[in-house]
Amino acid sequence: MLLTLITFSSFAIGPWLVWLLRAPRRHLTPWVALLPAVLFAGLASQVPAVLGGQHPTEAWHWIPSLGVTLALRLDGLSLLMALLITGIGSFIFLYAARYLADHPDQPRFFARLSVFMGAMLGAVLADDLITLLVFWELTSLASFMLIGFKPEDPASRRAAQQGLLITVGGGLSLLAGAIVLGSAAGTFRVSEILAQGPALAAHASAPWVIALVALGAFAKSAQVPLHAWLPNAMVAPTPVSAFLHSSTMVKLGVYLLARLNPVYGDHALWTSLLVTAGLATMLTGAVLSLRQTDLKRVLAYSTVVSLGTLVLLLALPHPLAATAMATFLIVHALYKACLFMVAGIVDHEAGTRDTTRLGGLARRMPLTAAVALLAGLSMAGLPPFVGFVAKELVYEAHLEAAASWLPVAIAILANGVMVAVAGVVTVRTFWGPLRPTPQTPHDPPAAMWLGPVLLAVAGLMLGVAPGLAGGLVNAAAEAVAGHAAPTSLALWHGLTPMLALSVLTLALGAGIYQGWDRLHRVLKARPAIDRHGPDAAYDHLMRGLQRLATWQTGVIQSGSLRRYIGATLVVIGLAVGTTLWARGGLAWPTLDGALSLHALLPALLLLATAALLRAPNFMPGIVAAGMAGFGLALVFLFHGAPDLAFTQFSVEAVAIVVLLAIVGRMPFATTDARSPGQRRTDALIAAGFGAVATGVLLSVLASPFDQRLSDFFRAASVPEAHGRNLVNVIIVDFRALDTLGEITVLALAALAAAAVLAGTRPRPASSSPVEEPPR
Repeated sequence: MLLTLITFSSFAIGPWLVWLLRAPRRHLTPWVALLPAVLFAGLASQVPAVLGGQHPTEAWHWIPSLGVTLALRLDGLSLLMALLITGIGSFIFLYAARYLADHPDQPRFFARLSVFMGAMLGAVLADDLITLLVFWELTSLASFMLIGFKPEDPASRRAAQQGLLITVGGGLSLLAGAIVLGSAAGTFRVSEILAQGPALAAHASAPWVIALVALGAFAKSAQVPLHAWLPNAMVAPTPVSAFLHSSTMVKLGVYLLARLNPVYGDHALWTSLLVTAGLATMLTGAVLSLRQTDLKRVLAYSTVVSLGTLVLLLALPHPLAATAMATFLIVHALYKACLFMVAGIVDHEAGTRDTTRLGGLARRMPLTAAVALLAGLSMAGLPPFVGFVAKELVYEAHLEAAASWLPVAIAILANGVMVAVAGVVTVRTFWGPLRPTPQTPHDPPAAMWLGPVLLAVAGLMLGVAPGLAGGLVNAAAEAVAGHAAPTSLALWHGLTPMLALSVLTLALGAGIYQGWDRLHRVLKARPAIDRHGPDAAYDHLMRGLQRLATWQTGVIQSGSLRRYIGATLVVIGLAVGTTLWARGGLAWPTLDGALSLHALLPALLLLATAALLRAPNFMPGIVAAGMAGFGLALVFLFHGAPDLAFTQFSVEAVAIVVLLAIVGRMPFATTDARSPGQRRTDALIAAGFGAVATGVLLSVLASPFDQRLSDFFRAASVPEAHGRNLVNVIIVDFRALDTLGEITVLALAALAAAAVLAGTRPRPASSSPVEEPPR
């Protein structure tokens, strides 16, 4: 319970904490890292329980009528993600406190970052699909505000909008998939859905669920062709980039796929979708990274490669794939957060992130260079770093499960590019001849280098002693695979085929690094990639939507009130009538009593209606409408409701007088200007809507009348409201707020009518000429 309260407190505590620590109190800014650090400590205290097989759960009834529960649950996978979010988040908060120390909007930045972190924690801890969806969309909204942190910059606005539209569009698909899945399972609780296992995979709705959920996850985790928003998000401040890419939003889609993998992992559609998306994303990210010169964009496309690798691992049927996926999740978070912060340090201290203008920075920034080297070696997969352990597992899973050499070949190529990217970010940037930069570079303050140093050292420690994370990796792998899959992590496995593939990968990466400039020129000279790529497709889509909106507005917003009312009645009539017919609700009530009286009133109402239809203008039309209202009052009177009938008489009389007074002052046409065709159309719409309303009323009358509310009013009228007139008591006491609202609406309508009438009065001529002001 305490951990839950702390988790959700990030939404409320974060903004206030930042407000208290706002600049220029720089000596207090490191305290902003306290919130994620406390969360990390609370989550770390749950590790022994989770490794022991316990799954701490908290649940509150949220929408009981729909079976929606605000439930949180810790297992190996959710705990791993939560530890990465809070652990790396602590370093990001500390880093950003110094990185944005002089920024006037620093408090606003930390408030948004706190909300984002809280939303991520809620999403990965959620044990209810609807709860997960709420936090899922909140991460999209928070990332939109973070990416668009500089609203005055057009690139920031476009990137924020692009990320929001793509991820929220995927969220709508996920919402549909969650509803179908919850309906098929009979529950929205994730743990109960997982307990049903393969039975849901055999359900008739499984293909729809898989397709909808996969689309939502692919949009969030930047799978091809929905990946363009991720590199464009690099316009955000570097702390945002480091947080998004290492452990948070871009991995949320992978987390959802991993969460549902025990249910649909053996389904053919699931496997084919994930394999196709994973391979295409790995290949696309690898190629496009070679076209970049900006450090952050190079790292962003390498993240695309990593996300494709994670998705592909989820599709592999071998049990080792789950362990490889969990290990690679940790490895990527460590080195990617570190390298992004290093890129921010370079930009902050040297004034540029352009790799063509950087070189030899190790002479001026030795500590930053050492940190970058450690993280780069882990990214390249060299021993004794944990990146080597993860790469060996990835290759072993591929070799054990792949039915062909194509996935293995693409994995080798993608990892070779990752080696080259690590070389560009570390060797090319920090070694070689020193190049002039816009600012004189130097190592940053401790708040900026502490996080990267600890992350880089963690990558080395977990490589030397991978067993330190073995228990957590196995617990996460068990949640991904749906069954126990214990594996001992080790740095050295002997002379194996995986080692041979690692050597081949390093050789390929070295070759790509040597030919980086040539490959960059060749790929950059292909403008078709920019003209026909997903990013350009997004712009075409947005322009198409604008053209569609313009056309649609011209068609729908015609300026004719008659058309608006007609369209509204048609839509409502079709919806209600179709529902009534499809649900078998049409029924005919049993008529009893004297028919002479029942026949007289309908004849009177029909006569009033005919007079209304034949009215040549507004004046007789209003009178005819009043006749219909008086006829309805007679219905109330003859059915034993004299109070209601007299109320109706009064309302109709006042309405006729007021309407005649208003219409007499308005510039309405003296005759109906509609053509015969328009009259026939209106008559058809009115008749159809009236028939639907009649059908609904007859069906209601045919249903047994529920007396509970009437009995309550009769019993409570005198003792609680001190009145014997039920109609008056209901209006004045039991529905007092409703009546007050109606009175308010009528008062506003009267004021509006008075304003309109005042505007139609001719202004009297001025009695004296107005002198012109001197020129």
